[in-house]
Amino acid sequence: MEYNIEYLQLLKEQYPTIQTACAEIISLESHMKLPKLTEHFMSDIHGENEAFLHILRNASGVIKDKIDALFEHTLSERERNTLSTLIYYPERKLDIIKAKTSDIDDWYKITLYRLIEVCRLVASKYTRSHISRMLPKTFGAIIDELLHADTAFTSDKEMYYSQSILSIVELGQADAFIVEIAHLIQNLAIGRLHIIGDIFDRGPRADIILDRLMTYHSVDIQWGNHDVEWMGAAAGSLACIANVIAISTKFCNFDCIEDGYGINLRPLTVFALETYADDPCECFIPRNPNEINISKNDEAFWAKLHKAISIIRFKLEGQIILRHPEFKMENHLMLDKIDYKNGTITIEGKTYDLLDTNFPTIDPQNPYELTEDETELMNSLRSSFLHSEKLQAHIRFIYSKGSMYLVANNNLLYHGCIPMTEDGEFAEYEVCGETVKGKKLLDRAEQIARIGYFGRSDKEITQYGKDFLWYLWCGVGSPVYGKNKMTSFERYFIADQSSWEEIKDPYYKLLDDPKICKKILKEFGVDPESFSHIINGHVPVKIKKGEKPVKAGGKLLVIDGGLSRAYHRETGIAGYTLLFNSHGLLLSVHNAFESVKNAINNDDDMHSSLEIISVTPQRLLVEDTDTGAKLQRKISDLRALVDAFRKGIVK
Repeated sequence: MEYNIEYLQLLKEQYPTIQTACAEIISLESHMKLPKLTEHFMSDIHGENEAFLHILRNASGVIKDKIDALFEHTLSERERNTLSTLIYYPERKLDIIKAKTSDIDDWYKITLYRLIEVCRLVASKYTRSHISRMLPKTFGAIIDELLHADTAFTSDKEMYYSQSILSIVELGQADAFIVEIAHLIQNLAIGRLHIIGDIFDRGPRADIILDRLMTYHSVDIQWGNHDVEWMGAAAGSLACIANVIAISTKFCNFDCIEDGYGINLRPLTVFALETYADDPCECFIPRNPNEINISKNDEAFWAKLHKAISIIRFKLEGQIILRHPEFKMENHLMLDKIDYKNGTITIEGKTYDLLDTNFPTIDPQNPYELTEDETELMNSLRSSFLHSEKLQAHIRFIYSKGSMYLVANNNLLYHGCIPMTEDGEFAEYEVCGETVKGKKLLDRAEQIARIGYFGRSDKEITQYGKDFLWYLWCGVGSPVYGKNKMTSFERYFIADQSSWEEIKDPYYKLLDDPKICKKILKEFGVDPESFSHIINGHVPVKIKKGEKPVKAGGKLLVIDGGLSRAYHRETGIAGYTLLFNSHGLLLSVHNAFESVKNAINNDDDMHSSLEIISVTPQRLLVEDTDTGAKLQRKISDLRALVDAFRKGIVK
């Protein structure tokens, strides 16, 4: 046996004797035989904080299933629903229960027993050491004892168990204990959370979602185009900043920008009201998918802001396109194609009348140049984005936990697409002077996206990175966008909807072909013949039109079911969650979530239905996972250390 003596000497610092090394081997090899933890996959959250947090609290219905399994024959459906709601919203549900319950101490005792039983069931896949790391500080030791107390063998232990419950109630600590064990159940129900892109935009509070993700015990993020748009804005890209604000005004959503991130929009308000004072801005009346109660005056006010930032957006985007002809986005250039005298625009040889012809800030001779007032406004907004501590913390978290794609337990995760040609080959694109395709395209794109945020501001490559973050948001060839163009200008200014067409990458025509999916898996180092899948987001699955989330005979799953309220009418449902447990893949289909208030007051859970997608040949254990591979490497190292101890190579 060859030994890496230096490495074994370092390992010896942690395991200084044969006994300590052997004890760890025993622990790790036992861990390998536990069932695989449940992974949850969610995509395209789009700021829907209430629905997202509820799905996280109920673990896509898993917690309710556990309660039904335990208490189906001993509790009524109503009692089981109340227990479920207590676990999801312990602080607020306790207030309601206490107001309605006469003998609260008796209720506490019964409920504590039930919660411990639920917690014991969801903890069954974890090692005791893993659970101990997840236990709350205050009652962690007590919860640990109660979870592992075996009341069936000794009356002494049963008395200990009963006295613990009694003392918790008598000392007035039942509320605090219930809150802590409820949160522990929520965390244990999900082994790892995968976010397949698009946390931001449309919905009200992406910042609240990210606050929760930053405290979550195990999470990773595959970037979506709405995420890279915000990543670019936080890096100081003016075009990305303008896009972020334009989308916020379009969907009547300033809460995230102003309340969440403390970004001052007053300069935009002043500029818009002065510049478009007498302009009704009818083409820019915002949508209201979140059904915010706004007056006609507010609607008109937001329309002016929406138009002001949108015109600036088109100018800034044009500047990037002209700076980077290699992006091949000339089809996005619109302001130079307008006949300002006649109020028309000519695109690809066809002339259209414009719905809005008031352009007070555009110089027809130099249409992509900002006015002095626009320049001052954008510099002010950039300063607000760069100095928002919470935004910067959230974006650093997205970089830390995120990537363009991820291979996890033989599944390939990405948000958008792998750009392809019509004949099923990987399409080539130029990124920072290098022609790349397939996996190399995504690897190079991620590298440049990181440079755009973390690079030195005085470096040319850093400015390229900021521009590239905008390109990833909407560019042809962007793996997180996947269309030939983003027809925002056309949708605002042209009535003829044929001009609105956005042609999808050939990938979307080919993804029903198992051969193509296997080719993609192989490109990313995944054995296509194994129990492996592509898990994809980005494009909402329109159930109403007969579309299905399962493609290529089960090899690819599109899990964007329209969690955002803006998509509900289009998709017919309110999102998917994919679950990968030790038995296989299950798709959870969610109905619309009414409100947290309704859930707490009426025990009205988000209705979800589970569909078995794929079953593993045998039950998966930890040894069959990526974690198992890491543990096996550690076991091999520890066995080498033990051997080196015994031979005197390491003392």
